[in-house]
Amino acid sequence: MEEMKKHGEVGRAAVKADMDRKTARKYIREGKLPSEFAQPRTWRTRENPFSPDDWTAIAARLAETPELEAKTLFEWLSERRPGVYASGQLRTLQRHVKRWRAAHGPDKEVFFAQRHRAGEAAQTDFTSTGELGVTIAGQLFVHMLCVVVLPYSNWQWATVCLSESIMAMRRGVQAALFQLGRVPMFHQTDNSTAATHRIPKAEREQLPGEKRPFNADYLALMRHFGMTPRTTAIGKKEQNGDVESSNGALKRRLEQALLLRGSRDFADVDAWQDFVHDVLRKANATRGARVREELDAMRAVRTERLAEFVETDFVVSAWSTVRVKHCAYSVPSRLIGETVSVRIYDARVEVYFTDVCELRCERLLGHGLHRIDYRHVIWSLIRKPAAFARYVYREELFPSLVFRRAYDAIQTPHHGTPGDLEYLRILHLAASTLESDVEAVLARLLADEAEITSDAVKSLVLQPVHAEAPVLATLDVDLASYDALLAEVGT
Repeated sequence: MEEMKKHGEVGRAAVKADMDRKTARKYIREGKLPSEFAQPRTWRTRENPFSPDDWTAIAARLAETPELEAKTLFEWLSERRPGVYASGQLRTLQRHVKRWRAAHGPDKEVFFAQRHRAGEAAQTDFTSTGELGVTIAGQLFVHMLCVVVLPYSNWQWATVCLSESIMAMRRGVQAALFQLGRVPMFHQTDNSTAATHRIPKAEREQLPGEKRPFNADYLALMRHFGMTPRTTAIGKKEQNGDVESSNGALKRRLEQALLLRGSRDFADVDAWQDFVHDVLRKANATRGARVREELDAMRAVRTERLAEFVETDFVVSAWSTVRVKHCAYSVPSRLIGETVSVRIYDARVEVYFTDVCELRCERLLGHGLHRIDYRHVIWSLIRKPAAFARYVYREELFPSLVFRRAYDAIQTPHHGTPGDLEYLRILHLAASTLESDVEAVLARLLADEAEITSDAVKSLVLQPVHAEAPVLATLDVDLASYDALLAEVGT
């Protein structure tokens, strides 16, 4: 129509509008736009499969019990009218029920947007990072991020962690506060076990809607930094909406940064953490004005960093193990019956006796797991070989697949306790010398299909190695080039 005003030629106007000449003439003749020709749909492409009587019965049930789902109603209707309705008509009933709820159903919960105040609160949440596919030295790194957000400015900080624990929250919260150099009035989190106690089912039924009480360790963290703790209501994650929504934005930003980097592999966890912090620094730099308002409204951090571990005392059991967070760790057998101090970090466990670190290893995440070092028990087990067959942690005494294959090969000619004793002597040798040397000898014997005995392995491991000194060529030093260089400098 704009083209027609310019020159009045239907053909040229139709070409400009990319439509057929006849269609253009119709719009010009009627003087209407295409959208004005659209009519509300008053017909059905197929007949409604639900008879008026059946729909009246369904509507009555919905009015009486609005919580009923369409699938439940369809099954109920199919029982009343067997053979009348097919499973493919469920989707049609779901659309009918959806329209009924919108027209006649009960009121839905309304969410009210809130105005945030500068420097008032920080929100913390944990988010998984499986979709990023980050690897450490080629191995998939399964971890989480502890994310802290200031709702007013959307300033954000995140630390790498392995679980949703109080140690991870302590590390994440104080890392964010020291990065800011300021402390807000409130700290808000959801009802995670890192911050709150789980209420038993009986108490939940007696006190419906009651919030879970805070953990002592979490309250100590809040007191240390002078923040007032608060949580969302149980099942109301939208009350922590700012940090919840920022999790997705953070992971999208990290995904784009990883695509630009061209690789998802990092040398170690610290390198990945530095990468996350670089991405966040760039993002926070774009929020300058509102961040400055937040900083002006908060008080400065005037306290020391808390230790990023929880220390607890344990008595070493007769099994030469300590049980930490529902998982068993072996320690040197000389500590049996002694009280040791265990420092529980987010990613590792350290065991101390008289201020000497006796064990440092990765922390096990879960229930009923165990980490048994054969070096801690082999000295007793070699004297009690019959205990090996039914030892609870027997599988932990195969340091690698080569040792397992060697054990199976030994059991062929020496079945039962004699075979176990032969293997335990080899394991004793590995504990006394170098495991790598013993493993190399076992691999060679397996490849040669030779008989594996403790004496054969010992003789090969302890066999002296005669290394020949390399013959080095005599180096002829020509000082003429230095004389020439000095001559040039002198000129």
